[in-house]
Amino acid sequence: MKMESSIILERMRFHARHGVLPQERLTGGDYEVSLRIGYDVSAAIVSDRVEDTLNYAAVYEVVAREMAQPSNLVEHVAGRIGNRLLETFPGITRVEIEVVKQNPPMGADCKGAGVSVVMKEKVKK
Repeated sequence: MKMESSIILERMRFHARHGVLPQERLTGGDYEVSLRIGYDVSAAIVSDRVEDTLNYAAVYEVVAREMAQPSNLVEHVAGRIGNRLLETFPGITRVEIEVVKQNPPMGADCKGAGVSVVMKEKVKK
């Protein structure tokens, strides 16, 4: 079967202590993380078995662990999430990560500011 498929987790909400300002690290802020993960679901289409697809709960746990680890930049957080997902689940062919900080402290009236990253392999340090 010729097809492309993705697993999607949209707008997962977290309270985390990311940011450059001391107040951001102290009180934290609200974030949304969305994922679009390239993953072959053809076996699951036929079998209807959870073992033949990517476990959403396991993906969420990886994201939650990375969100709990403070960073200065959302770019760094997105990269850590992508690296960890690619490392943990070898069947992933690509991952698009969006990390958005709600109500960022930048003196502007905006819903959020963040980053979108697409990774096909781990970023090396």
